[in-house]
Amino acid sequence: MSTKGVHFLVIVALLSLASSLVSAYDPSPLQDICVAIDDPKSAVFVNGKFCKDLKQSKAEDFFFSGLQNPGNTNNPVGSNVTLVNVDKLPGLNTQGISLARIDFAPYGENPPHTHPRGTEILLVLEGSLYVGFVTSNPENRLFSKILNKGDVFVFPIGLIHFQFNVGHTNALALSGLSSQNPGVITIANAVFGSNPPINPDVLAKAFQLDKKIIEFLQKTF
Repeated sequence: MSTKGVHFLVIVALLSLASSLVSAYDPSPLQDICVAIDDPKSAVFVNGKFCKDLKQSKAEDFFFSGLQNPGNTNNPVGSNVTLVNVDKLPGLNTQGISLARIDFAPYGENPPHTHPRGTEILLVLEGSLYVGFVTSNPENRLFSKILNKGDVFVFPIGLIHFQFNVGHTNALALSGLSSQNPGVITIANAVFGSNPPINPDVLAKAFQLDKKIIEFLQKTF
């Protein structure tokens, strides 16, 4: 066989290997945890939701009504998130998308949080919002912007981000997320309100705060 023939076969082999590697990937998780089990009869969850028989599907499976109603912002943070995910709209299963309405009282905020399974794109419908996200270690760079009606901002998947109403009136935003179940981890709630509580010595060391302050924060959350 000629040298050119050998080179051609090597290239074909490499391309075949690359294509097999591309198709052989793990599916993205659609919930926080999914512990393996040997007995399928004892299984409770799949990665996502079980699928209805196509013949039994109907238009109502792809329909949700209610986002026209304002959320209750009478709470300590002054905001309310109305999420339309696969739990509320079954037709979203396997579609990789969900939607949220976010209402803000004057100076209310959607506190720093992350979506472990989804990128978020936010559209301001009313009011003005100060929004931003922070990149991962070691840079921890803040990208922030004041948004007004009609403005759009993207929060990359998994990064800590926030929205704060800087106006004297109510604000309203609509968010699209790239997962049927993007999940949400509110930083303060997770760190200071975990169940059971994180040892306060751990948090005092991490935040360089007096242990009594940590214990106060844990009681608050």
